[in-house]
Amino acid sequence: MKPYVRLFDFSQKVNYRAEILAGLTVAMTMIPESLSFAILAGFPPLVGLYAAFIMGLVTAVLGGRPGMVSGGAGATAVVLIALMQSHGLEYVFAAVALAGVLQVLVGVFRLGKFIRLVPQPVMYGFVNGLAVIIFMSQIEQFKTVVNGEVTWLSGAPLLTMAGLVALTIAIILIFPRITKAVPASLVAIVVVFAVVLGFDIDTKTVRDIAEVGGGLPPLHIPAVPFTLETLQIIFPYALIMAGVGLTESLLTLNLVDEITGTRGNGNRESVAQGTANVFNGFFFGMGGCAMIAQTLVNLSAGARARLAGIIAAFAILLVILLGAPLIELVPMAALVGVMVMVSVGTFEWISFRIINKMPRQDVFVGMLVAVITIWLHNLALAVLIGVIISALVFAWESAKRIRVRKHLDADGVKHYEVYGPLFFGSTAVFTEKFDVADDPNTVIIDFKDSRVADMSGIDALNKLTERYQKAGKKLLLRHLSPDCRLLLQNADAVIEVNILEDPTYHIVTDKI
Repeated sequence: MKPYVRLFDFSQKVNYRAEILAGLTVAMTMIPESLSFAILAGFPPLVGLYAAFIMGLVTAVLGGRPGMVSGGAGATAVVLIALMQSHGLEYVFAAVALAGVLQVLVGVFRLGKFIRLVPQPVMYGFVNGLAVIIFMSQIEQFKTVVNGEVTWLSGAPLLTMAGLVALTIAIILIFPRITKAVPASLVAIVVVFAVVLGFDIDTKTVRDIAEVGGGLPPLHIPAVPFTLETLQIIFPYALIMAGVGLTESLLTLNLVDEITGTRGNGNRESVAQGTANVFNGFFFGMGGCAMIAQTLVNLSAGARARLAGIIAAFAILLVILLGAPLIELVPMAALVGVMVMVSVGTFEWISFRIINKMPRQDVFVGMLVAVITIWLHNLALAVLIGVIISALVFAWESAKRIRVRKHLDADGVKHYEVYGPLFFGSTAVFTEKFDVADDPNTVIIDFKDSRVADMSGIDALNKLTERYQKAGKKLLLRHLSPDCRLLLQNADAVIEVNILEDPTYHIVTDKI
C-alpha cells in the first residue's frame, strides 16, 4: 500500500524553476496537438483539451513514472474514429470509460511487467516510427483551406511559415549555448510570438485550428443504454484503445527509464492511465495515454519530478478558462518548430551507427516495426508484430543450439548429456539424437545443462520414455526440474532426480 499512500517522494530534490517552466512548455505544445487530434476524430475541440487536462493531472499524481506526460493522444483517438462515425459521441465516452477499467485491471493483476518482452530492435523501430509520425504531422500545418478545399501554402504565406519555423529551430539550437536556465523551446515560442505580434505578421495561429475557450469539465454520465448490446458495441473499441494506450504508455515509461537511469513502475502506471480514462469517460474527455513527444519536451527542459506534469495540466485548464484569447494568437509556426526538434530528438540515430553490427533479423524487425508504425499509425499492432517475429527468430535460433553428448561409463551405462533448452522448436532434433535399438539396457539422460521449457518438451520425453520401455530398457532422467517431473506421468517409475542440483528459478516481478 505504500506506493498509493505516498503519492510524492518528499525526499526528492526538486528544481522548482525547471519544473514550472517545463510544465508551461509542455502545456504550450500539448494544446494544439490535443485540438488537432480531437478535430481529426470528429470530436468537439474542447473534448481534446479536457482529455489533456484530466490525463495530465491524474497520471502526474498517481502515475508510476515521474517526468512522464500524458494527454489526449492521437494513438487512442484514431481508434475511436469509427465508433464516433457509427454511434456518436456518447458511445465514445462509454468506450473510453470501459477502456480505463480494463487498464486498471491490467495494473491490479500486475500484467504491466510483460512490457519487458519487447526486444530492443522493436523499441528502436517503435521510437523511430513515432519520430517520423511526429515530423510528418507537422508538415500538415503547411496546408490551408481555400474555397472549402485543403491545399498547400504557397507564395508569401509559405515563406512566412517556413521562416518562422526556421527561426524557432534556430533559437532551440542556439539558446542552450547561452544558458540552460530556461527551456529553449519555451523561449522560442515566446520570441516567435513577439515577432509575429510586433511586426503584425499574417500567419497561421492556434485560432485557425479551433477555439479553445470553455468552462470546467462537466460531470457527464454517458447517455447510452446499459445493455448487453451496448457492451458488444463498445467492448472491441475499448479493448483496442486500452491495448494501444498501455503499449504506448509502457514503452514511453521504458524510454524515460533509459534516459533518466531510474526505474518506473509499469503496474502503477497502468492503474493511473486507467483511472484517468475512467474520469475522461465521465467528464467529457476523449481519453488518451502517455505522449512521448511531450514527455521528451518535459525531460529536455530538466523536469524529473511530478510537479511539471501537474503544472502543465493546470496551465491547460487556465487556458480553457481564462487564457483562450491569448493562446489562440500563438503562431503555429512556433509550435511546429518545437515539435520538429522533438521528432529529431526522439529518433534513435544510434540505430544507424550500429546497423552493420546488429544481426540481420534484428535489423529487419526494427525496420518492419517502424514501417508499420508510420503506415498504419497503429502502435500496438506494430509492437505486437515485432515481438512475434522476434520470438519466432529466437525460437529458431534456440532450436539449433540443442546438443547431446554421448558416452559409456565403466558399468556399460550410456549417458546422454543434453545442452540447450528442450521446447517445441527443438524436440525433433532432440529425438533424433537417441539410438533406442542399439543402446544398452540402462540409459541416463542428464538435464543438468538443459531445461524442459514447455509441454512439447514434456511430450517428447514421454514418448522417448515409452520407446525405451517397449524395448525393455531402463531410462533414467537426471536433474529434471520438479515442475516437469510432476507432468511426466509415464516416467514416474524410472526417474532418478537430484533436487539439490536443480533449483527452481523465479522471475522477479514488479509490485504495484
